[in-house]
Amino acid sequence: MKKFTFCSFILFTGLLFTEEAEKTWFGDPNLQGTWSNQSLTSLERPDEIENLIISDQDAARYAFYYQQFLEAADGEFEVGEQIEAADDPGGYNTEWMDPGTQLLKIEDNFRSSVITYPEDGKLPRKLWRWAINGPQTVYKMFVRADHPEERSLGERCIVGFGSSGGPPMLNVLYNNNYQIIQSPGYVVILVEMNHDARIIKIDGQHNPENMKPWLGDSIGYWEGETLVVKTKNMHPQQEFRAGIRHQIFISQDALIEERFTRTSSDEILYQFIVNDDKFYNDVWKGEMLLRKTDGKIYEYACHEGNYAMENILAGARAEEKQ
Repeated sequence: MKKFTFCSFILFTGLLFTEEAEKTWFGDPNLQGTWSNQSLTSLERPDEIENLIISDQDAARYAFYYQQFLEAADGEFEVGEQIEAADDPGGYNTEWMDPGTQLLKIEDNFRSSVITYPEDGKLPRKLWRWAINGPQTVYKMFVRADHPEERSLGERCIVGFGSSGGPPMLNVLYNNNYQIIQSPGYVVILVEMNHDARIIKIDGQHNPENMKPWLGDSIGYWEGETLVVKTKNMHPQQEFRAGIRHQIFISQDALIEERFTRTSSDEILYQFIVNDDKFYNDVWKGEMLLRKTDGKIYEYACHEGNYAMENILAGARAEEKQ
């Protein structure tokens, strides 16, 4: 009888601990911790795949081919191997790439795209708008080299590549980690890529329209166990977000809604809706998983040893002399 009572006590206190662990000390649902959204699944669905959900066999095949692609792209040489001709050295070898090892998996189903709507898994682009803005933006950010201010934000170490900082927060080739910290009235998301921080005011008001911070102006509220975040007033220089895994436009007038729901001790379901009439014919929606990680986020010291910017500008001046 005593043994049964003791075991029952342990079970009961364990349940209490679990319930307490799901809440912060001030009573909000607990999203705190370090999380990763790394995945081989890209924002848009590949042309050769029709459905959002794919079989385990197809997912394994895709992961295998992706790993082969990374190995083929590696610029390392074997010891003693002769280098016959100079070539573009690229950024760095695949030792530094960390996109993940499998496709996105939600509710035990592998996903072929982050986008869930439109149903074809493609961005509902306004093609004429992209045709006008796209080439101009790419030329300005990746070809012109008159001043450092003309280069991309990632090269300038201001925000992360693509839309890693969000919103929406999308996976890239590496540094797909986020730390969530909560305090009364605020949720902060520390983004590993370029060490950005999103400060979300709970039950707060948006700033004046003329204030357009990096990563936008975010406010949030709790809808049951789900944190709902609404962001507007995007920084004008963040309109084009380019990474290897995705290329998107987000205008200053876009409205983005994100939903964070903790579905287990080690997973958060992350959902988003982008409403941007300037660049898209319809809203587009997506889902990802944030998985708990035991690692810590260290300072992203982007400018330490960043010789690329100096070399880009110096190289452009050398070309002008020729």
